[in-house]
Amino acid sequence: MSLSLLNILSQEIVDQILNEGMQLLMNPGVRVKNMEALDLLAAGGANVNKETQVAQIPEKVIRKALETAPGSFYLYNLDGQQSIHYGGDDVHFDPGSAAVTVLASEEGEQRPPNTLDFVNFVKLVEALPQLDAQSTAFVCRDVPEGIGDMYRLYLALSYMNKPIITGAFGKDTWWTMWEMLTLVSGGEKELAEKPIAVFDVCPTPPLLWSDLTCQNLIDCARKGVPAELISMPLAGATAPVTLAGSVVQHTAESLSGIVIHQLAKPGSPIVWGGAPATFDMREGTTPMGDVGTWMIDLAYIQIGKELGLPTHTYMGSTDSKTLDMQSGLESAGGTILAALSGINMVSGAGMIDFLRCQSFEKLVIDAEAIGMAKRLVRGIDARQPTIALDLIQQSGHHADFLKRPETRKWFPKEFYLPSNVIDRGSLDAWVRNGKKSMFHRAQERVNSLLSGYSHSPLDDEKLAGLRKIAEKAAKKVGMDKLPLLPKN
Repeated sequence: MSLSLLNILSQEIVDQILNEGMQLLMNPGVRVKNMEALDLLAAGGANVNKETQVAQIPEKVIRKALETAPGSFYLYNLDGQQSIHYGGDDVHFDPGSAAVTVLASEEGEQRPPNTLDFVNFVKLVEALPQLDAQSTAFVCRDVPEGIGDMYRLYLALSYMNKPIITGAFGKDTWWTMWEMLTLVSGGEKELAEKPIAVFDVCPTPPLLWSDLTCQNLIDCARKGVPAELISMPLAGATAPVTLAGSVVQHTAESLSGIVIHQLAKPGSPIVWGGAPATFDMREGTTPMGDVGTWMIDLAYIQIGKELGLPTHTYMGSTDSKTLDMQSGLESAGGTILAALSGINMVSGAGMIDFLRCQSFEKLVIDAEAIGMAKRLVRGIDARQPTIALDLIQQSGHHADFLKRPETRKWFPKEFYLPSNVIDRGSLDAWVRNGKKSMFHRAQERVNSLLSGYSHSPLDDEKLAGLRKIAEKAAKKVGMDKLPLLPKN
């Protein structure tokens, strides 16, 4: 069983948000900077002005696209096994993307990440059972920016087995990344039948699709690679200040993406996702750990579920610069709320500082929060024909449950048993163990998990093929040799 879903909107407001979102796509319409998309929209029944690059999309066109968009699909691992179900209320977690720094110390120092950082991060995600997918978590600074997206996927594919949430920074590099995925999957048909990756595609608020992201959206659809819409309205800055108003804008932007995507190839998998935020007008920042941000997330997820679509959000991160009490408050709060809402993929684990920075230590701490959240949404089962009557009657007034076989049978399933990152010992035990902070316990767990990494399932031929594709792309931007990779 699972707990009932957490809904934040009344049905009346859900209906009004959908109605207003559809009206926005007629007036003022959506700006589309991609000519192929404009042609698709015109042929599909939208009113298109190619001079202003504005498309007005009637409700009937939107409804038709929603009819062909799949309600669910699976991601597969590199062994070809079903790994993640996008659809219904199934909940999964991956680290957030794409940070520009990594946390270097307990005091909050950050530094540019490199190839070895990324390789170790992939290995760490593989070793954490609470995390369901990999992500292209941060941008390596030891390769040119022009191949940063391709290079992250290359590194991940070389060491991972779990599916991956990724994204392209360019039109050409999307095709390089697709070539890598087809190589790993065994061919174009095999990749479409058993996708191992989801590509994030991001409209620009308000109501704009750039040439790049629109082309990525179309290419994903035509190749059957799942796309994940990442609408990012900022309440009070690039979107209305009210929470509901931001959800209306998110709805319109996401609906326009679904129309373009389904016109490119009806039936291709697409996810109703996003990374919206409130705008802190005191600091000029976009707090991902703010309760208002959470509320926008939960509201747009409810809209996506109303439409019967797979869902995604960014929750479980923090705006703190260190792993302090603020980090724990914001990360755990977002993680639990996301799980209770039945969101199919929750991105954000490991991230601090407004999604700018990734932390190895935070990732293993967040994994514990994820484990707790997953246990929470499984709910409470009876387990036995009588819940407790027989047990208590047999024990009478004796507290002898520790020795009963039922205790040994059920306690591993009833309880969430954390790693030693979580301190459940006595004060004396904590003192004997050196009074270690959670950060230092997390450091030790990171090192332990990395030392136990098991090699990639790819054979030497596929690994060499990936390297060849990556090196070819690197030469186009003037890099003759890529950094050497650690052995599997």
